[in-house]
Order: sequence, then C-alpha cells, then structure tokens
Amino acid sequence: MGNHSNEGHILVLGSASVDVIGRASTTIQPNTSSPGQVRMSYGGTARNVAENLARLGLNVVLITAVGNDEPGARLLEYAAETGINTSHVLVVPGQSTGAYLGILDDRGNLHLALDDMSVIQFITPEYLRERRELFKGAQAIFLDANLSAKTISTAVSLARRAKVPIAADPTSVSLAPTFTDHLADLWLITPNEAEADELCPHPVPHADPTRAVDAARHLITEGVGNVIITMAEFGLGYASASSSGHVPAIKTDIVDPTGAGDALAAAVMYGLLNEIPIDESVLLGLSAASLSLRTPGSVVPNLSLELLYDQLR
Repeated sequence: MGNHSNEGHILVLGSASVDVIGRASTTIQPNTSSPGQVRMSYGGTARNVAENLARLGLNVVLITAVGNDEPGARLLEYAAETGINTSHVLVVPGQSTGAYLGILDDRGNLHLALDDMSVIQFITPEYLRERRELFKGAQAIFLDANLSAKTISTAVSLARRAKVPIAADPTSVSLAPTFTDHLADLWLITPNEAEADELCPHPVPHADPTRAVDAARHLITEGVGNVIITMAEFGLGYASASSSGHVPAIKTDIVDPTGAGDALAAAVMYGLLNEIPIDESVLLGLSAASLSLRTPGSVVPNLSLELLYDQLR
C-alpha cells in the first residue's frame, strides 16, 4: 500500500474554529439552564479533516483564517503540533477566530448549534491565486463550504488547471448549494442526507438507504467521481462510476458526534489516494466516524490505519 507522503501534499481549504460543546445530563428544558458537561476543543470542517489526514501520516497544508487573538494563536500552535503545515494560514488583525457552539441532548445527538465563521471570508480569490504553486504540487485538495462562492470557484479552477482531484464537504444545509455549479469538477463529495437534499432534484427521505444510494448515483450522473451520503446511525449510501451500495453503521455509543463526518471524509480520501477501492475505503470511513463518535472532541488523537482496520474486525 503506497504511502503518498512523498508524492506531494494535500491542500485543505476552509474553516477552523474553537468549539464549545455542551452535553445535557437530562432532558433539555427551554428558557432555563440544564445541567450537563461543557468542554472546549478545536474544530472547523477543514481543520478537522487536516488533523485527521496528518494523523494518518499524510503531508497536509492548511489554508484558513484566524483572528489575531489568543484562541487563534493556540489553534495554530495545536495544529502545528499535530503535523499540519500552518505557514499559509492567514491571521487577520481586528477579527476574532471562528467559533462553534454545539448543544447535545442527553443521548449525545445535536440539539442546537451556532457557528461564527465570518473570518473565513478573508480567504479571497486573490489570496489563493498568490498561492497557486500550492495547487500545482498537491496530490489532492479538500474544500469546505464555509469559503465564499467566489473563493470556491477560484480554488476549483486552480485545482482543475493543475489536474488535482478535488474533494468537497457541503458542511451544512445552508452552505451546500455552493457546490451545485461545481459537481462535474469534484472527485469526491461527502454530504449527509439533509445536504444531499440540497444537491439533488428529488428529496432524499431520512433513513431510506435505497433513496440515499439513488441520490449518490444521481450525483455521479452530474459528474462527481465518488459520492458518499452519510446517514448517521443508518450508515451510508455510496456510489462511483463502477460501484454503489449501502453500508450499515458500526454500533457505537455516542460520546460526541462533532467531527464524525469529517473523520469519515478524511479516511475515505486516505483510502482512495492509496488506491483502496471505494467499497473498502467507505468501510475505513465508517470506522473513523465510529471512533470519532466515541471520542470527546472532534478528532481521535491516536488515529492510525491500524486502528481503523482493528475497529472493522
């Protein structure tokens, strides 16, 4: 199995944030405070994916923006410790670092979340054009939908010109439509059911594996190379030009769902880049997601390929 670390880096573009996650101990009551556990960690779709890929031993360059504040400085220090190249992260004077506030119910499911990723708008088309060499040397790029539509278009055209495969994560229901115009340029997309709904003409009903696979196949006809539609406890539906199917989830007690989809996207990218067929790459993805669900915080700190395979046995 080729280790690609000597074949160019993976360029990861998008959000980075400080996450504050609270999990209720009892049923959440409106208009009052509920007892629970509250903790902080680092998040942001792109940052999570970058950390997962770095922990799997790949060479990762992150492009994101943070404020010139204490949380931003700490986030960058931590990213560098995990092996991410942070030399192209933009530090924006007078802005605050991205933040995500998530409230989980007593079963660990997301009840409510807010994110403030406004600093990411400072990653402009010009900022990327000045770094076009990073696209030329990459073995793949990953984009999340927190970037502005213009910046995403620029990233797609720079990657296309450099003939670099593009992976994209629709990130949220409101942001997913940003990728509608770029489907034909994508090597991989990893929406959840609600995000897939925004990208497909027919609704994708919740928890219907057949319809999820149909939606994945539809996105292949729109030109995407590989599609994975995640369905939380119902596993995932996937499709490529040569293969499609549904894989049930690995039974897992949820400690914290934050970052599970990002772990899945990173592990699938890792598999596909190492020429592991999609049917097996999606299993690595499910394994990474289930490990992440059982870990407080968004990324499993001791992530490795061995750990992913052990979990599947």
